[in-house]
Amino acid sequence: MITYDRLFVAGSWTEPSDPELLDILSPHDEAVLGRAAQARPADVDRAVAAARAAFDEGEWPRTAPAERIAVLRRLNTLREENAEKIAALMSAENGSAGWFMRAGQAGLTRQANAYLKAAEEMPWEETLVPSDPASPARSVVRREPIGVVAAVIPWNSPFSAAMAKIIPALLAGNTVVLKVSPENSLSMGFLAELLQRAGVPEGVISVLPADRQTSEHLVSHPDVDKIAFTGSTGAGRRIASIAGQQLKRVSLELGGKSAAVILPDADVHQAVQGLKFGSLLNNGEACIAQTRILAPRSRYEEVVSALKDLVESLKVGDPSDPDTFIGPMVRRDQQQRVRDYIRLGIEEGARLVTGGPQIPAGLESGYYVTPTVFADVDTSMRIAQEEIFGPVLVVIGYDDEDDAVRIANDSEYGLSGGVWSSDEAHALAVARRIRTGTVTVNGASIGFDGPFGGFKASGIGREYGAVGLGSYTEYKTVTL
Repeated sequence: MITYDRLFVAGSWTEPSDPELLDILSPHDEAVLGRAAQARPADVDRAVAAARAAFDEGEWPRTAPAERIAVLRRLNTLREENAEKIAALMSAENGSAGWFMRAGQAGLTRQANAYLKAAEEMPWEETLVPSDPASPARSVVRREPIGVVAAVIPWNSPFSAAMAKIIPALLAGNTVVLKVSPENSLSMGFLAELLQRAGVPEGVISVLPADRQTSEHLVSHPDVDKIAFTGSTGAGRRIASIAGQQLKRVSLELGGKSAAVILPDADVHQAVQGLKFGSLLNNGEACIAQTRILAPRSRYEEVVSALKDLVESLKVGDPSDPDTFIGPMVRRDQQQRVRDYIRLGIEEGARLVTGGPQIPAGLESGYYVTPTVFADVDTSMRIAQEEIFGPVLVVIGYDDEDDAVRIANDSEYGLSGGVWSSDEAHALAVARRIRTGTVTVNGASIGFDGPFGGFKASGIGREYGAVGLGSYTEYKTVTL
């Protein structure tokens, strides 16, 4: 039993305004994993006031970039040293399979290192050479921190989402109020401990588990200068409207309904084995999951059969079991949502290849769903257009390459996607035509030096690397 009966406000553990603790339940069997204090608007006000004072009057925004880099490097080292504990905490809270959370720790290191490298190479201040040699003016261009950042993250991959925001925000000299989901109160409480041990100064960061109402209080706060949000497109629209009214800086990493285009010359076995990870990672509760599988009609049944065999081979069960590939959904309402979509697919006339709305036998005590594959799916069906956020795949046939690109782009989303082909140059040519922020070829891992984010309803702005770091800075030009 883990208990966090205090809130991490402005670098210190303080009494919450509401003393009632929330029980954190296991999605596997609904056992109580721990208890944690939850922030209310009064706690947000304290955190924002401290962040405002630390930015306006404190040393952090005015320290040399090298000093900030050293602090964030210590944080990354501490996280690496505690990788097993972090993976176990997140797996227990979220129901994410242990293999996925452990594998993700190396990605967190690469993510942080890319930001640190970008900070070391960032031209924080430079003098521009005049375009007109006859001009006497000299322009000094500075990158300065924006101010107080409200970072709001979802429950499905909390350490990755948190580090993707707090590392660049702090490297740039901002102060941060990190709002995390109640489900992640334990792992994010441990993150707060690591921030304290890393030596982040008093006032510079707070970590607050809180509900949606308290989250809206945070993003609406007049002393917040930038909102950095990861979550659903619906919530993103609401946040964008608030930011627009108040002219706050805003970056949004939102939902997805990504397509995997299997070209006629692809190795189907290789593609399907890659989609085991590209489509079903984190129990399918991933915004980048490639859940629309586009198959050429000449090989359609071959792809459907291979996906059926793959999905039926995956073990569903206790996320702490090393043989488990797919664990439970995070909450009962999420379990019900996914099962309702499976029923909807049947009602819409899609062919149920494997799976279904039934709960897997022997797993009735948790929030489990049966991994499902639909075939004969039309792009007009809701299961082909809406983000299900669970282990449900739809297979859509296409006539030719132009048809495949048209179907891939027939979505309000544009976050991720993939192309499979035996000809890499050909795959790259198709990838260039897909309107989405990230495309992988033949299952390549997403890199962290390049920018990550979405087109269309999948968001505004980019994270990772130099572009992600730059999104937490303002340009100032001083003319001499």
